Amino acid sequence: AFEEPAPDICPKCLSHKLESFGLGTERIEKEIYELFGDVATARLDRDTVRKRADLDRVLKRFGSGDARILIGTQMVAKGHDFPGVTLVGVVAADASLNFPDFRAAERTFQLLTQVAGRAGRGAKQGIVIVQAYETEHYAVQAALHHDFDGFVAQELQFRRDLWYPPFAHLALVRVEGALEEQTRETAMAVGAALKTRAKNIEGTRVLGPAPAPLTRLRGMWRFQVLLKGRSRQELREVIAAMPRRPTGQVRQILDIDPFNML
Repeated sequence: AFEEPAPDICPKCLSHKLESFGLGTERIEKEIYELFGDVATARLDRDTVRKRADLDRVLKRFGSGDARILIGTQMVAKGHDFPGVTLVGVVAADASLNFPDFRAAERTFQLLTQVAGRAGRGAKQGIVIVQAYETEHYAVQAALHHDFDGFVAQELQFRRDLWYPPFAHLALVRVEGALEEQTRETAMAVGAALKTRAKNIEGTRVLGPAPAPLTRLRGMWRFQVLLKGRSRQELREVIAAMPRRPTGQVRQILDIDPFNML
């Protein structure tokens, strides 16, 4: 896997003034309070909504006008209808572009399009303010200009160049275990076996093994191998070489056409 330490200076402007920051809803709620302390707010995230009744309570407060500002995660964009909303702001709208997933641009475009649809649903015209760092990225630009065709054209070209769906089929082998070194060794063995088989099957590629983006989850170390093929049949022929019995407290998970790459 490729790893690179965080830089001490900005690679673009060479400034030493780098600052780490978070964009959690609690921080945004605090800043909203500092700016508009007398305006009632409501928060919609996993901390405030644990069951359906919580969701209904928050939406009722905002819909009735008891709360004038709604602060939330992507949950806010999921089809809620508030005719009185005339202003929507998206903070760090391009953050999802940094996800290690070939669908990152698609999901960013979807999110911005959905969020923009929350404003101006009634008689009054709506305004959407988008804050981002990669403002020239085609996913951001296409969403801002409602350019569905333009986004699809560029996204398909990206996937064609790097051989991702719909131009290839994928299979993800994830190796999980309680012990890091044992899990890594098992992943190395799986990767080696798959690469050996792939050499004899034209139209297949094997990437990895590499630490999963979420390298440790619920106490388990995670490594993964990604397979690409022109057809599922070719992938099956490569997968047949995968060792069937992992050693120790290690398990192997096979995901065909994975939806989640994390």
